[in-house]
Amino acid sequence: MPTVVFAAPYFLEATLRFVDAAASLPDVRFGLVSHDPEDKLPDGLRRKVAAHWRVTDSLDPAQLTNAVQGLSQKLGPVHRLIGSLEELQVPLAEARAALGIPGMSVEAAKNFRDKSRMKTVLQQAGLPCARHRLAGTRDEALAFARKIGFPLVVKPPAGAGARNTFRVEDEARFAEWLAAMPPTPERPALLEEFVTGDEHSFDSVFVQGRPVWHSISRYYPTPLDVLQNPWIQWCVLLPREIDGAEFDPIRGAAAAALKTLGLETGLTHMEWFRRRDGRVAISEVAARPPGAQFTTLISYAHDFDLYRAWARLLVFEAFDPPPRRWAVGAAFLRGQGEGRVQAVHGLDVAQKELGPLVVEARLPRPGQAPSGGYEGEGYVIVRHSDTAVVEQALARLVGLIRVELG
Repeated sequence: MPTVVFAAPYFLEATLRFVDAAASLPDVRFGLVSHDPEDKLPDGLRRKVAAHWRVTDSLDPAQLTNAVQGLSQKLGPVHRLIGSLEELQVPLAEARAALGIPGMSVEAAKNFRDKSRMKTVLQQAGLPCARHRLAGTRDEALAFARKIGFPLVVKPPAGAGARNTFRVEDEARFAEWLAAMPPTPERPALLEEFVTGDEHSFDSVFVQGRPVWHSISRYYPTPLDVLQNPWIQWCVLLPREIDGAEFDPIRGAAAAALKTLGLETGLTHMEWFRRRDGRVAISEVAARPPGAQFTTLISYAHDFDLYRAWARLLVFEAFDPPPRRWAVGAAFLRGQGEGRVQAVHGLDVAQKELGPLVVEARLPRPGQAPSGGYEGEGYVIVRHSDTAVVEQALARLVGLIRVELG
């Protein structure tokens, strides 16, 4: 019986779905490392945890190593050390290396976590991605901007989910950014070519170095556009048909990219663009489950539990590729205005017209604080066998529903 230790800094709802999936695997002894105390776990999940170890910093490899050593005294030798958050992947890899536990290597984890390093590795391998520069000084930033031109994208080298990422439109805005947040060697900035085209995701599973399954999604519009336009309500579409020749370029580029970055076994989430001329460009890729309800969307599209499948993949290196059965989409409901949620308009009409297509929804609540992100204050997930029906439903949802802030 393998012993599995899961690192989960805080018991947030999204994280606990992955924790529960791992804790529910049959014939597994399950240990948990966290910042939060064990008594904050839901009762049903707490009963599945054989041992818990509390730390003050889950991003500290030394504390993770000490926690696993402590748990091994209670549970026996630890066979797997895992976690679902992007920020944890390098510390987890370093703790595994110190303890001799199998899993993603430190070098591979750094390739995925450091987006500048990632793009350098991909470019050196001749793989398609946006031109970039990790700037540690004003002069380096200026040199890149003059070479590439505007607009360009500024992001932290170890960001996740478009946080702290924004588009700089022209030289005047660039000068404002340099004055407000000049890059330094200690706090460099990742500057990228602004790629125009349609943005997608490519979620995939590797087992022992082989690609065995993938899912493709389309964004309407790009997350960066959504962040810069508060009135936009973001949508994600998972078309039912993804095996056509139009996706051959990204299937080939993605498989080569993941091998180049060092992936052996795992689930990854890749952002990619189809440029106006049809060429593909890899934006970035993370070696962890996707966020923003993507794990749930993929589960609905394939009639299986991707949360449980991810846990089984990392613990047993086993994955049964599911067929794509449905088209699925999510409309993310963003508040309009400022302040807290005052009202949600259009729900009655949306329920009447689209209710039979809805498989899951989380609606904004009066008094709720805005998230400030592209995921908004709630979402509606729809499903149908016809991709066009789902696409039309998403457009109708964001046209009907309005979240009023005030």
